[in-house]
Amino acid sequence: MKKFCIIAIGLLLTGAGAALVAAPAPWYKWRSKVDGQQVCAQTPLGPGWEKATGPYQDSHCEKRIAAK
Repeated sequence: MKKFCIIAIGLLLTGAGAALVAAPAPWYKWRSKVDGQQVCAQTPLGPGWEKATGPYQDSHCEKRIAAK
C-alpha cells in the first residue's frame, strides 16, 4: 500500500509539472482551395484547405505570435 501511494504521488506531481509548461495550440488562418474563403482554426479543416497565415494566439486570428 505504501509503495502504491508513493507511485500515485509521483504520477500526480509529474502530471502537474507537465500542465504548468503546457501552452494552448496556436491558431491559423486557413484558405479554401475552392473559393478563397478564409477561416480561423487551430487544426486543418480538410484536404480542400491550405494554411494561409499564422500563428495567432487568439480565436479571431488578430494577435500574431512573435517569432522566436
